[in-house]
Amino acid sequence: MSPLPDPHTLLKKITQETRTFLDRHHINDPHMVGIHTGGSWVAQALHQALSLKQELGTLDISFYRDDYTRIGLNPQVKPSHLPFVVEDRDILLVDDVLHTGRTIRAALNELFDYGRPRSIHLIVLLDRSGRELPIQADVSGQHLSLRPDQHIKLQGPEPLQFIFSEDC
Repeated sequence: MSPLPDPHTLLKKITQETRTFLDRHHINDPHMVGIHTGGSWVAQALHQALSLKQELGTLDISFYRDDYTRIGLNPQVKPSHLPFVVEDRDILLVDDVLHTGRTIRAALNELFDYGRPRSIHLIVLLDRSGRELPIQADVSGQHLSLRPDQHIKLQGPEPLQFIFSEDC
């Protein structure tokens, strides 16, 4: 595999691409939500770089995962925090790595429990191969093709860095 991508370089790229995306789609007052944990770190940096007016929201989708019974209760479940009304808002949903699409599906399910947004746009730092659901990012920092036995995870929050591993 080539060298691991630099998260800070990718953050700069998605910041610019998100600005362009918002302008192109005439979204003037977006509400950003980061998916716990890595997505929250990315969302914090992106929210600050874009100087968004609305407070940042976070989701912990542990109870919404379709593999919940298989992986069991996560002892580090944190409450979601949505400090705004979701109904009829333009939501920027942020995650670190888009892989199978199951995390995003769970996040969408939870968001709709809070109301019906006008739109939801997905922003990810890294889009990797291996999709199992028809979900794609509107903005991504980089696409990375990995074998099914290879994994990449964002570690942080300081410093932000990607960790690569392979099944043995």
